[in-house]
This record gives sequence, C-alpha cells and structure tokens, in this order.
Amino acid sequence: MTITSTFVPALRRGVRRQFDKARNVPILMAPEKIIVLDDIADAILAECDAASSVDDIIQRLSARFSAPAEEIRNDVMVFLQTLLDQGLIQP
Repeated sequence: MTITSTFVPALRRGVRRQFDKARNVPILMAPEKIIVLDDIADAILAECDAASSVDDIIQRLSARFSAPAEEIRNDVMVFLQTLLDQGLIQP
C-alpha cells in the first residue's frame, strides 16, 4: 500500500504516542519497540486522528509552522510511508 493525499492515517492497535518523562522526549510505543520522535515527527503524529486525510494534515502543519504546504508535503508523505511500511499506522 502507498500513502496518497487521501489516505487517512491512524495508529495501529497497540501503538501509541506519548511523552517519556525520563528521557524528556516524545516517543512512539509499539509492542517490543520504542521510537524516539523528533519535534517534526511528533507534530505529524499529533495530527493523525483517524479522521483527517494526509492533505488535511499537511494543511494544518503548513498553517501551524507557517511553511508552504508543497514544501512540507514530501517530508510528511515519506514519514507516513515509513510508518505504514513498519506496520505502525493503518488506513
């Protein structure tokens, strides 16, 4: 499966985004896996609400960070594709 602009990403069951107080960083927790998130990855995942399309997410991030949507589109698509390939998100 490939991420498209109409794809509506949601975290898979058993995967959650949270803040690790011990490390003072945002993380993505999955069974037997912890991924430390940078600020950009955390911002993207915060928008993945199982109701918004990738285009919706890009538009909100564009407004939030005052960045042109076309400038951030590739980063968002590549990041979400990586999560999809790793089985951490689903449509």
